[in-house]
Amino acid sequence: MNEVKEQKVENLSVNIYQSVSELGVASAKFVAEKLNSAILKKGEANLILATGASQFSFIQCLKNEIIDWSKITVFHLDEYEGISDNHPASFRKYLKERILEQVQPKQVHYLHGDAPDVEAEILKYENLLKDTVIDVACIGIGENGHIAFNDPPVADFNDPYLVKVVELDEACRRQQLGEGWFSTFEEVPTHALSLTIPAIMRCDTISCAVPDARKAQAVYDTLNAEVSTAYPSTILRKHNDCVLFLDSFSASLLK
Repeated sequence: MNEVKEQKVENLSVNIYQSVSELGVASAKFVAEKLNSAILKKGEANLILATGASQFSFIQCLKNEIIDWSKITVFHLDEYEGISDNHPASFRKYLKERILEQVQPKQVHYLHGDAPDVEAEILKYENLLKDTVIDVACIGIGENGHIAFNDPPVADFNDPYLVKVVELDEACRRQQLGEGWFSTFEEVPTHALSLTIPAIMRCDTISCAVPDARKAQAVYDTLNAEVSTAYPSTILRKHNDCVLFLDSFSASLLK
């Protein structure tokens, strides 16, 4: 592995790697160590996984780590409202096919965006989270600075809820189109079920993997803008155990 550049912005540790593959290896090892430590202490661990193109390398590498998945319960960050788990863009489909069916965790709690009663689904998921200490949340940052689906217009650092339905802004929807999950902009759902920012910030550890040049501005804003909901990811600077994993492309605007 090439030299790793490290810096710290308020509480947030920032590690910069030359390539996305190096980022994937490092972030996977970090998460594996946290999970194994939790298992050693408590006999089990709870994990939140993110999806999207930015997580490909991390997810692939996490499968190669030595982890006792039979002692891990998995949650996920978000899901589009109204699409089934057979839809190519479904985050449940993504997680099942890319990792969970292979590692077979002890339990997986899926967020069903196509539930007949969405409010009941949200309440059920929120109650699960309230009763659970999440050891590690694995997230990314959107091109508009969102974390989960908390886009700037709907982000709330003091949100009273842990899960809610959010309206996706145009920048977010265009990112989903650009990543190839949908054929047209009109196909991209306008709403999603999402963990809120307080739900993410209450996790013991946050691992944030953000590769790719198209995220460079969002990374710059995360580290340099005033902490505010105009740039939701800036709140990560206030977490006591959060590491931001970058590659040379996503870090290209940093000095």
